[in-house]
Amino acid sequence: MNMQQAIKMTAAETALVDAYTAQIGDLPGDGAVLSLRDTLVHELKTSGLPTRRVEAWHYTDLRTLLRAVPAADPTAFAERVDPLVPGSSVLSVRNGQADIKNVPEQLTVRSYTESLLDGSAAAGLSVLGADDAIGRINGGLVRGGLEIAVAAGVEIEAPVEIQVVQSHGQAHTRFPVSFGAGAKATVIERHLSTNAEQSFVSSVSDVTLAEGADVIWIILQQQGPADTHLGQIRFDLGKDAKLHLFVINAGGKLVRQELHGRATGEGADLTLRGINLLGGESHTDLTFTLSHDVPHTTSSEIIRNVVFDRAKGVFQGKILVAQDAQKTDAKMSCNTLLLSDDADFSAKPELEIFADDVQCGHGATVIDIDHTQLFYLLARGIPENKARAMLVNAFVAEIVEELEDDEDLVESLESVISAWLEKHA
Repeated sequence: MNMQQAIKMTAAETALVDAYTAQIGDLPGDGAVLSLRDTLVHELKTSGLPTRRVEAWHYTDLRTLLRAVPAADPTAFAERVDPLVPGSSVLSVRNGQADIKNVPEQLTVRSYTESLLDGSAAAGLSVLGADDAIGRINGGLVRGGLEIAVAAGVEIEAPVEIQVVQSHGQAHTRFPVSFGAGAKATVIERHLSTNAEQSFVSSVSDVTLAEGADVIWIILQQQGPADTHLGQIRFDLGKDAKLHLFVINAGGKLVRQELHGRATGEGADLTLRGINLLGGESHTDLTFTLSHDVPHTTSSEIIRNVVFDRAKGVFQGKILVAQDAQKTDAKMSCNTLLLSDDADFSAKPELEIFADDVQCGHGATVIDIDHTQLFYLLARGIPENKARAMLVNAFVAEIVEELEDDEDLVESLESVISAWLEKHA
């Protein structure tokens, strides 16, 4: 007889299971949702958090890195903060509780808690596979979020900011968002902390673009220096849909941001731009997968990383081209500026191609500041610290400048980057 020995749970695993047990009578959901929650937490309890033996988590041993999880605090309170871009429409979720006042008339919005209660959320709570620790944690513990729909043909001029604010404790949120045919919008998914106390946050966004939709989606992660952030966005691109996805990680102690997408309609196009700003002893992992399922789809991914101090970073990117996806054009690059002998960055770009008429490529570089450029600035009387900051800023600024059609958005993102560099450079 073969008997599988149960794993000995770590303090963090125990805290997550205990958080579920403590809230089991209070978590929203109908019978189907509650049953699914039980399954997800049972899987977490029996298999544990992923280790480096799991390929998808090889560079982020979550079981080792996640040493503690703060207890959930139902009395936690966080103030609403000013939007990143003045004039934006703000949809706020503070400490996991949605605030859906002043909703723009072009949007249909309801609390995700309602979807849990009536059971319509059950199908979306499924995990993406055996290694989907974020989906498992979030699905088991999610309390709230926002369900958003943009109707066909609607064009929203001002940015919509989904503002996820956490003061301390735990927060688990979900954001199903759908864009109808021909819809056009800019969405800022902004995660930030307002307190020095430790927070543990998980967030999953499910984004669907119908035929001809054109969307800019920005993920700006600004958690506190002691916080853990586990984020995931799942997206599906229909025929001729265009998604411009920008990710900026500028905070957090332990961060894993996953991007998982599918191009399911001919003519679909993805532009991914990522900036990872890493300092102190933080660990940040940006993991990306994209499946080109049909012919005549395109994608372009550029990731820029700036690493100071003893920080560690990871980029894993995988593009899968299905057998029927002829004429796919996909390019991916990862460029890292390593500014400390004690810093570390791991890059793992991958292509898996089953079609024979494609144009695909990937690459990765790791560099230090160009001393010729530094000397040029020093020779003109610029102090060394400022000169180095200017060169680092230039390394990432060209990514943000691709949003040149919205000057206010570019200026706001550049100010976030500059503020971070002034603090860490």
